[in-house]
Amino acid sequence: MGEPTMTLTNCMDLKASIEPIRDRLVRHPVYAAIKSIEHLRIFMEHHVFAVWDFMSLLKALQRDLTCVTLPWRPVGDALSRRLINEIVLGEETDIESPHTQGSYLSHFELYRAAMAQCGANTLPIDTFICLLDQGVPVQDALLRAGAPAAARAFVATTFETIHAGKTHGVAGAFTLGREDLIPDMFRSLVADLNAKFPGQLALLIDYLERHIQLDEEHHTPMAMSMLEVLCKDDPTKLREADQAIQAALRARVALWDGINSAFGTPQPAREVSAWTTQTLA
Repeated sequence: MGEPTMTLTNCMDLKASIEPIRDRLVRHPVYAAIKSIEHLRIFMEHHVFAVWDFMSLLKALQRDLTCVTLPWRPVGDALSRRLINEIVLGEETDIESPHTQGSYLSHFELYRAAMAQCGANTLPIDTFICLLDQGVPVQDALLRAGAPAAARAFVATTFETIHAGKTHGVAGAFTLGREDLIPDMFRSLVADLNAKFPGQLALLIDYLERHIQLDEEHHTPMAMSMLEVLCKDDPTKLREADQAIQAALRARVALWDGINSAFGTPQPAREVSAWTTQTLA
């Protein structure tokens, strides 16, 4: 991980520090390259693994900032406990989409349903989850499931941050290195595709709209407060958080590069699996 390019004295400096690479992401050519439903399927088949590992970042924070073992005891800062538990509630058991059956869904499950609706191949991500259920390590499961190479590299970066064991670094990657980029950039694009392919993208639009609402109104402000509590304007913690954020954003650029390259590669026939917990050989 590279060193920050500016002196960091508080969490607002972290936002300024990432502007160059954030701008690179906002202007990435992958957005303009999505010109068809087939391109969108390729994008989702890669991106679903980032949707999944976002939950692992979140759960790492819940593990570090709250008590998830027995016997229970009050752990750490009460504000951070409140913030992370509220975010977990929204991400792991959100309100029902208007277009799905049942009462509650995680955002990952909504995204996976959106993939099936638009004809994307869900077999790799479904196989990956089944392998995790069997106790297969993450990177081995990704490889055995046939996850795209760019997605495997992205997940590896996320778990390097988690395994580094620095809660403020995980919080930095979670808060400033992740999902806040995607909804605004894709809402108009998906709406245009939905007009061309009515009925195939309703769930994806639900996913994006829900992220915009939660991230802008609730999750981002809460996560920034949590990051401020964890860093406490400590130069060392701010530097380590910056390194984790920069690593997450560089990994995102590499993922976008990989997807953009895949648009020009002949794709195998799409397979949509049933959600299954069957034992895999």
